[in-house]
Amino acid sequence: MSERVTRAECCVVACAEAWRGDGEILASPMGIVPTIGARLAKLTFSPDLLLTDGEALLIGDVPAVGSGSQVTEGWLPYRRHLAMVAGGRRHVMMGASQLDRYGNQNISCVGDWAKPRRQLLGVRGAPINTLNNPTSYWVPRHSPRVFVERVDMVSGVGYDRAAAAEPVTTRFHEIRRVLTDLAVLDFATPDRSLRLCSVHPGVTVHQVREATGFPLTVPDEVPYTRMPSAEELRLIREVLDPKELRDREVRA
Repeated sequence: MSERVTRAECCVVACAEAWRGDGEILASPMGIVPTIGARLAKLTFSPDLLLTDGEALLIGDVPAVGSGSQVTEGWLPYRRHLAMVAGGRRHVMMGASQLDRYGNQNISCVGDWAKPRRQLLGVRGAPINTLNNPTSYWVPRHSPRVFVERVDMVSGVGYDRAAAAEPVTTRFHEIRRVLTDLAVLDFATPDRSLRLCSVHPGVTVHQVREATGFPLTVPDEVPYTRMPSAEELRLIREVLDPKELRDREVRA
């Protein structure tokens, strides 16, 4: 097994770290790399995580991405899934077509919502996700088209809008982390705006700034994102993603 770590493998580990310490909670990853990350976390430092088959079953094993589960632990139909979302026993890692400095997310449309230039997924469950569950975001192409000064429509609720709402409504609001193909970011700033936490090996702070459509908070020293251990590499390559689907989502 080659020990040369790819960008995709670094991103898998960064995504896995988002679920560290979550305990017995449903991990809801959206995307290939987050799915591998959640399963890696389950096999290593977060063994109590609950996983699904991506549809309606809670699974008891940790299959490779693209393979079916052999162990069913429970049934999770849509109505029960919504009840779990409302109760906060879930950490979702969603995508974002647009994301602003305070974490407002858009997956609905590009342009004026009354006559958009592009119609996207729609708001879907983003409002209740962001108001009731820990939420992280995965952006496989870090660019100014995604990281914008102001989103065209708010789907997921950011920190500025949560602060302006009634506390009883937003008391469980938490955007934990933003993971991209370039860096790891969070909102640990006084005004809860986006902050650069680490850059992936081979990436510079300048690259991240150039790929972001607004000024980022950047500490004086920015570390590199943690590299996978030898055992984590083995799990990623031999157990969780032997078909190397991760490389389709994150370019080398």
